Amino acid sequence: MLQAAEQAWKAKDFQTNIELLERASRFDPANSGILLQLGRMHGLRYDYASAERCFERAVGVAPQKTEALALAGINSRDFRNPEIAVRYFQRAVAQKNAAPEMLADLAELYERLRRVEDADQLIERALQLSGSCALALLGRARLDRQRGHLDKAEKLLRAFPADADRIIRVRARYELGGILDRQGRYDEAMTAFLEAKAILKPDAALFAADLSTLHARLKTLAESFSTDIFQRWFDFGQNLQPPRRLALLGGHPRSGTTLLEQVLDSHPDIVSAEETEIFHDESYLQLTRDLPPNALMLPVLEAAPAAALQQARATYFRFMELSLGQPIGERLLIDKNPSLTFLIPALIRVFPEIKLLVTLRDPRDVCLSCFMQPFFQLGQTNSAYLTLEGTAEEYLSVMGVWRAIAPLMKNPFLEVRYEDMVDDLEAVARRTLDFLGVPWDAKVLGFDEHARQKVVRSPTYADVAKPVFKTAVGRWRNYQKYLEPHLSKLEPFAKAFGYE
Repeated sequence: MLQAAEQAWKAKDFQTNIELLERASRFDPANSGILLQLGRMHGLRYDYASAERCFERAVGVAPQKTEALALAGINSRDFRNPEIAVRYFQRAVAQKNAAPEMLADLAELYERLRRVEDADQLIERALQLSGSCALALLGRARLDRQRGHLDKAEKLLRAFPADADRIIRVRARYELGGILDRQGRYDEAMTAFLEAKAILKPDAALFAADLSTLHARLKTLAESFSTDIFQRWFDFGQNLQPPRRLALLGGHPRSGTTLLEQVLDSHPDIVSAEETEIFHDESYLQLTRDLPPNALMLPVLEAAPAAALQQARATYFRFMELSLGQPIGERLLIDKNPSLTFLIPALIRVFPEIKLLVTLRDPRDVCLSCFMQPFFQLGQTNSAYLTLEGTAEEYLSVMGVWRAIAPLMKNPFLEVRYEDMVDDLEAVARRTLDFLGVPWDAKVLGFDEHARQKVVRSPTYADVAKPVFKTAVGRWRNYQKYLEPHLSKLEPFAKAFGYE
């Protein structure tokens, strides 16, 4: 049952996964591991009440209560409601036998919630329990860096325990690389980034074939659409009711989507959703259920009957409201999600009324930023970021789709340059709101204050809580010699997007 449940989850058949885990739990009701897994699955489906019921049952039957509480915290860290993880870790660290790693885990959650002083106190407690706790040492270095104590942070990371868990060592090398970059020590920073990637590289072979297949499919996708197809889908919108106020905020990762999202989310007539898998999992995949595996996107979309499209629309908004924890009402929904850029044709098919915002940034800066961005577990997409060559190929693949379909679409779209945002945010905000049909509101210029009042899941969560800064513009020149072998590939995109 557990193997079948895992396969169902991989196939994104979520209801089957949950049903199998529930059956398995009935066969073995004292198995806290099954209950913890079931709670995680409920929470990832935004059913937090069911998730907590499972976690409480797991804590009740577990032989080690403290460990079960911490595991409940770990299993709920990816929920859209971070307070659930906070509560379980708080209960874990209140136990007499709490491990220093539990304190460090809670400190990291506090840090993301901007409770920096609370995080600092927990790290000190963890290090008092064990001065060699790698997770606590990493937390100490991270907090030192945020306070501007770069020398102290570097010293800690240079002396990092060699026997630490490999993922924690990866995180430590990325952290060191970021600190060295801030100090203008670019060659040393590149060395640290490459050391982090070398630890992960042995896992890359698992994703190489899938990544190659994805790039080939995206190339086919870019060549398969026509003006007539998009016109027909756009005109079909009158059959899909009611019309929705919806815009995609896409582009390539690290191109400024998070900054623009926070600006727009500050407007009272706008609500934004940050990088969910809802459209892919709940709308697009449902259109593929009765088709052959790996069916190409165009045949999937062409075969979709009106009833299925109508259902996909309703399901999308239902899960969006569950994810946001609030009704959307008459507000404009911004789905901020760079990973949906290649799925723009599917979005247009399901929501012919959709507007499209695509952020642009110098491709050289985008690729460098993706390469430098910390990631700790490999997946299909980020496995490309292990090398600058792979990063450039990934950029060409994703943005190649956008370049191909943009001139063909009937839907209104606006390209927003990151460099323009940091140069004159008000002008860009006014133009963007006008495009979206939303009246001007000066609250959008206080996006940093707004961002401090909410949880931002993006890796740039700390940066968007600050006023606009220009230090990331033209950053690629600091690493030009490393990028040089790949600049010719990026040149056509740089020219097309106005970066020369």
